[in-house]
Amino acid sequence: MPRRTKTGFDKFFDAQMKAPSFAKSYGEARAEVDAIDKMVRALDAAREKSGLSKADLAAAIKARPEVVRRLFTTKEPNPTLSTLIRLAAALGYRVELVRQSRPRRIARRSHAAA
Repeated sequence: MPRRTKTGFDKFFDAQMKAPSFAKSYGEARAEVDAIDKMVRALDAAREKSGLSKADLAAAIKARPEVVRRLFTTKEPNPTLSTLIRLAAALGYRVELVRQSRPRRIARRSHAAA
């Protein structure tokens, strides 16, 4: 497969990634998008396994069919957590909070600043 020529955006992005703060922020945002995408793909696989159509699943969560269709066909979905929970429940699943092996460091705020 021939290499594609880098676009102006590719060059700009490569330059931005050299800055540690940009690379860190990009990595965190990319991880969030990937996690959402993984969950949506898992829900779609569960829907297919159950034999439900997208329209049937939409009816089960009282949503318009195009909402579920778009969610499962777009490349980078951005659903609400509420929608994911409702879809999972309609398919017989639940969403759980699972601790990561390496949690992100969060700066603690003093009580005076809160």
